[in-house]
This record gives sequence, structure tokens and C-alpha cells, in this order.
Amino acid sequence: MVPQQGYVSVSRRPPDIEDYIDILRRYRSWIVGPTFAGLVIAVVVAFLWPDTFVSSAVMRITPQQISERLVPSNISTQMAQRMGEMQQQIESRTQLQELIQRPSLNLYPKERQRKPMEDVIEQMRRAIRITILDTGSSQQQKLASAFEISFSYVDRYKAQAVVRELVSKFTEETAIQLSKQAHTTTAFLIDQLNEAKVKLDRLDDQISTFKTANAGKLPDELQVNLQAVNALELQQQSLNESISRNSQEKMMLETQLQNLDHESTFIGSNADQTSGREAVKNERLIQMNNRILDLDSRLAAARQTYKEDHPDIRSLEAQLSGLKKQRDDLEKEDANAAAKAGAPKRVANQQVAQSLEELKMRRNSVQAQIQTRNMEIEQRTKRLKELQGEISQYQGRIQASPANGQKYEELLRDYALAKNDYNEKSQKKELSETSSTLEERKVGENLETLDPASLPEQASDPNRLLIAGAGVGLGLFFGVFMAGVKEMKDTSLKNLKDVRAYTNLPVLSSIPLLENALLVRRKRRLFWLGWSTAIIVGTIAMSSSMYYYYFGKS
Repeated sequence: MVPQQGYVSVSRRPPDIEDYIDILRRYRSWIVGPTFAGLVIAVVVAFLWPDTFVSSAVMRITPQQISERLVPSNISTQMAQRMGEMQQQIESRTQLQELIQRPSLNLYPKERQRKPMEDVIEQMRRAIRITILDTGSSQQQKLASAFEISFSYVDRYKAQAVVRELVSKFTEETAIQLSKQAHTTTAFLIDQLNEAKVKLDRLDDQISTFKTANAGKLPDELQVNLQAVNALELQQQSLNESISRNSQEKMMLETQLQNLDHESTFIGSNADQTSGREAVKNERLIQMNNRILDLDSRLAAARQTYKEDHPDIRSLEAQLSGLKKQRDDLEKEDANAAAKAGAPKRVANQQVAQSLEELKMRRNSVQAQIQTRNMEIEQRTKRLKELQGEISQYQGRIQASPANGQKYEELLRDYALAKNDYNEKSQKKELSETSSTLEERKVGENLETLDPASLPEQASDPNRLLIAGAGVGLGLFFGVFMAGVKEMKDTSLKNLKDVRAYTNLPVLSSIPLLENALLVRRKRRLFWLGWSTAIIVGTIAMSSSMYYYYFGKS
């Protein structure tokens, strides 16, 4: 639309207090009407809104009655932490549906006719409140934890019954969870203990098999093997010395046997004598040979005791050499004398025969001693070979000990760890069984009802005064808003101030608005009729809602 020519837009003057008073006078019906309507609607809604009663109960978490220093609990979480799990279980669809449809309760009958069961369950879930009560510091929460269970419903008796059922379900669920968790923990620890025992037995068998397969080659037997080797080496040294000594004795006996054989041959060759002078010579030879044999025996004994450069050995060697030289000279003289005299007449010499018999006996004794020495040497040589074999065996064990040590130490370390694990799990199992016994006897951490379900005497909702006040306030705001809108749309001049402001002309006089008296009376009648009707209808509506609230439900 194109504005007409000569049209001038003029901004409105700012209103003052008198203007606002004039506005309220002009539009008082627009303000009072919505305010009264808001009051009527708020009162009707407030008294038609059904009462909601809240029943509540307080439960307390009682700690374990026996000190945990004596019997630790096998419950992994504290009661306050398990509240969320129990709340989810109790507020599950199955549990709430059972409560709603229980004949003794019959909750939300109207809602069940209009809504699906899922919506009704959700409505009941919102009506249930579980609040942890603040009882002090978090360190004392376990000793003084408490929580409140509340339920809001239009029937106070049913609200109390529902809270009573919730308390019962919390108690039952707590007992079930504690018993289940205790038995689950015990069963788990028993399984772990059996696994630890199987592992311990398997390592024990491995250690036994390793010990059997490496007997004498273990690290803890190293010192014993070293001591055994030292002892065997001492025995070996002793056997070597004994064999050396037996060899020397054998050599001495063989020398003695040769001397006996030589003496027997000599005496046998002179068994017959022709004269007394020759007999005397033969007797001297026999005595000299006996002395030589005696010196040989003494020299052999001295060599076993002393070294070759010892003075006693040298003296005996010198005496033996001198006697042998004398014997040889005497034999030569005897031979020369016999050659000059010719073949003398032989006569038997009894003394020589007796000497030969003694030499024979001595020879037999020496031979027996030589045979004994041979047997001793043979036995000791055989034992020496056995000792060498034993020493080689022990040395092999000593050499194999470091190689077996690492494997053996690993087995022992694994066995020690497995044994510690077994002992630890065995102790935990015993403690868990004791804790399970406590739970069965109801002396562990538990729930008890501190305040039973209350029977509400007064409704918690709705707050009718607050609703009425809110309705009046909203109606007043809406009326003022409508009056302001109407005033903004009305661009006419209302009073002399507007005339002076918008025309910039002096006002000499003003003529009041003259209306038909009949029209004025008709307007007033219609005005009072409208307001009377509105007041009567509003009053009837408010009275009806109040009557329904106080008397209609009984």
C-alpha cells in the first residue's frame, strides 16, 4: 500500500503516571477479566488435581558385628556401593509389573486402561525415590550409612503398602546378594586352590624326577661330592703307599728267598765232609751266610724307614759288602784246598742236614709271605681301580653340577612360588568360608529397618495456594499484556496532552463527549450482566471443585 501524500509520521510522546492511570481505567476490564479467569482456572485445577501422598521408610546399613581384623569380609563392594545394583534389580520391569498387578494393591487402574504397561511402569519408577542420607564424613559412611525409600501415590494406604513391599524386597535382595557373592567367592577360591594344588603337585613330581635322574649332581650335593672326592683321593694315596710298601716288602722277600736258595745250594754242596778242618770251614761259611741274610733283612727294613743317603743304610751296606767279600774269599780258599788234596773221603754231616731243613722251612715261609704280598698288591690294585672309577664318577657329578644347577634352581623357584600361592589361596579360602558362615548367621554387613513405612496424614502434592497464586499472577500478566497491546494499536488522541503534543496548537477549551443516555445505560447493564455472570460461573466452578475435593470422593 502506498501512503497518501501529505502523511507525516509522528512519534508518540512518552507516557507519564497520569497516562498509566488513564490506561488502567480504560482497560480495567481487560486486566481484571484474565486475572479472575486465571484465579478460577487455577482453583478448579488445584482442587480437581488428585492428592499425592508420599510414604517413606529409612533403612540403615549395619556393619559387620565381628571385627574385620579377626574375620575379613569376602564381599568385594560395600553396601552403599551395592545400593545401585539392588535398586536396578528392584525397579526392573518384572518386579514393578508384579507390584502393579498384585490384587491386594491394584495400582494405577485408570492409567492401565488408557496407557500401555510400559508407560505405567515408567510412571511408577518415577514415583519411587531412593535417597542416600548424609551421615557425616565419607570415612564413617560404612559405619553409619542410611538411605530413605519413598513412594508417591494417590492412595496413602497403598503408598504405605508399596513402601513396605520395597523394604521387604531390599532386605530379601540384600540377603540373596550377600549369600550369592559369599558363595561365589568361596567357590572361586576353591577352584583357584585346586588349580594351585595341581600345579604344586606337578612341580613336586618334576623336582622328584629331576632329583632321581640327577642323583648326586645337584648343587646342594656339591660340597658332599667334593668331600667324597677328597676322601677317595686320600684312600687312593693310602693305597698307593700300601702298594709301594708291599712291593718293597716283596722285593725284600724275593732277595731273602734268593739268599736262602743260594745258602741252601752252598750248604747242600758241602753236606759231606772229609775232615774236621773242612767241617770247621763249612761251619764258618754257614755262619757268615746267616749274618749276610740278617744284614739283608735289616737293610731292607731300614730302606722302608730311611732314604738311601741315610748313615744307617750306608753302614749296613758297607758291612754287607765286607761280609760278602769275606764269604767269597773263604769259598775260594776252600776250593783251592780241595783241589790240592784231591777227592777226600766224604762223611755225612748231621749239622749241615739240620741247617738245610731249617733253610727249607724258612724258604717256605718266605714264599708264603711273597704270595701274601702278591695277593695284597692285587687286592689293593683292584681297589685302586675302583677308587679311580669312583673319583671319576664324583668328578663327573661335580662338572655336571653347574649345568643342572640352573634348571634345579628354576624348579625350586617355581615350586616356592607355587607353594606360596597355594598357602595364600588356602588362607583366603578359609577366611572366605568363615565369612560365609558369618553371612549365614546374619552377623555380617546387613540391612535393618530404622523407620518403618509411614502412613502419610497430609498430601504432599498439589500445593493449592501456590497454584492459585500462580494462576492469578499469570492472569494478571496476560491482562496487562493485552491492555498494552490494545493501547499500542489505538492511535487516537486521548486527552489534552495528546492534542498539545501532536498539534503544537494552544487549546482554548474542551467539550466533553456527549453520549445517548439510553446507550450508556444499556452498556452499563451489559457490563454488569457480563461481570455478574462471569463471577457467578467462576464462583460455581470453584465451589464445585472444592465440593468434589472435600465430599465427592468419599
